[in-house]
Amino acid sequence: MKYFLWLLPIVFLLLSSCSRIDFFEKDTVITNYEWSHSNIVKGKFNIIDTASLYNIFIVLRHTDAYKYNNIWLDLALQPPGDSLRKFKFDLSLGNDALGWEGTGLNDIWETRKRLTSVPIKMDKIGPYNYQIGQIMRDEPLKYVMSVGIRIEKAH
Repeated sequence: MKYFLWLLPIVFLLLSSCSRIDFFEKDTVITNYEWSHSNIVKGKFNIIDTASLYNIFIVLRHTDAYKYNNIWLDLALQPPGDSLRKFKFDLSLGNDALGWEGTGLNDIWETRKRLTSVPIKMDKIGPYNYQIGQIMRDEPLKYVMSVGIRIEKAH
């Protein structure tokens, strides 16, 4: 009993320090590491808080054999009850002088790129559909392992 009373404040402190993580992330594996133009990554996330601001990220994993320092992507976003809005992005993945951006383990690199310079507001409650496609010249684009989206509340 004496040990239980001693542990009670520690347990309370640990439980009170836990906070809710407000983000959504989904990655889609690219089969055989060959991303064709027709392979459009699709998904949806749900927004329940329209008062908050959000950051949108692309999460991309590639091998060291990927031959470009960038990637061109089409991102389409469809708010609930609205039409599809399309955006083009040229995302830097590295450069010749400094190498790959992001985190790497052996020959695998993961980059998380924020798509907007400032957090944005999601005006509608409900499911938002998204689509991500590559618009590089190569068909298929080799050595891309996975691509996904991350939506997180700005703090």
